Amino acid sequence: MRTLKIAGWGTWLPERVVRFGDQTRHRVDDDVSQLDMLAAASERALARAGVAPDELDGVIAAVAAGVQPIPCTAALVMERVAPGARAAAFDVGSTCTSFITALDVASRYLADGDLERVLVVSGDVATRFLDPDQRESHELFSDAAAAVVLTRGDDPGQGVVASLQQTWPEHAHDTELRGGLSRYPARGYADGDPADHLFDMDGRRALRGMLDVLPGFFDRFWQRSGLTPADVDLVVPHQASRALGLAMRRLGLPPGSYVDAVAEYGNMVSASVPYTLARCLDDGRLGRGDTVLLCGTAAGLTANALALRL
Repeated sequence: MRTLKIAGWGTWLPERVVRFGDQTRHRVDDDVSQLDMLAAASERALARAGVAPDELDGVIAAVAAGVQPIPCTAALVMERVAPGARAAAFDVGSTCTSFITALDVASRYLADGDLERVLVVSGDVATRFLDPDQRESHELFSDAAAAVVLTRGDDPGQGVVASLQQTWPEHAHDTELRGGLSRYPARGYADGDPADHLFDMDGRRALRGMLDVLPGFFDRFWQRSGLTPADVDLVVPHQASRALGLAMRRLGLPPGSYVDAVAEYGNMVSASVPYTLARCLDDGRLGRGDTVLLCGTAAGLTANALALRL
């Protein structure tokens, strides 16, 4: 057990709604930046935690695509939210499961005593990278941000029970955004292929890859953690697509044991897991003493699972 406590949480969701049949999506207006979203969620998390910004000693931005290549997004969030803090600021990225990876990393710093109060913030403006000609992805994503403040807990039964992450690089190009950094720099945009700067997904191949790797991955997670599905009060998965129910059935998880909000919000990329977790904390579906399984798959292909006792 890596002892920690979620001292506070905060979210930000655009008011603008777009509907595709029975699916609802939230998308930012042109005058709202990714940094605006991240800062708003962070400020709400700090206020709920009762932690002053200057008390932070760690800021981790866990996003799929950051604000700019240099400096790290965490430094820009810190500049907006906690400019007077004496904190380490850095980014952690595993695309859609970045929050789970960041929570895992932060728990180790907290358990080792290196850090005391850590802000983890996630959020993407995926809709600014979408290709309208790819209907599947164009109708899937929402913009959102979510943040948590983590503190070293004093309850030895509260914290990270177990975690596991694995990547299958043979699926690295099933889901990608190629342009903007060293492979296709922005300066070459005019002479290059504009499609390299838009999100590109082979949805069918990505789904097949996910369904192939998840059962074995979760077998290893249950064995490593010493837990069984019956020990988990609620599963909070990444809201990847409408195939979420199919993936959960493949893992032997019945409806009601997990949260499915795809119709309401769609895929919020890095904000998907923390936003859903925050909703469950707000509405009382999760509370003190519960064990929640945060999990999902991401581009790479990466699978991620973390059991957290609240």
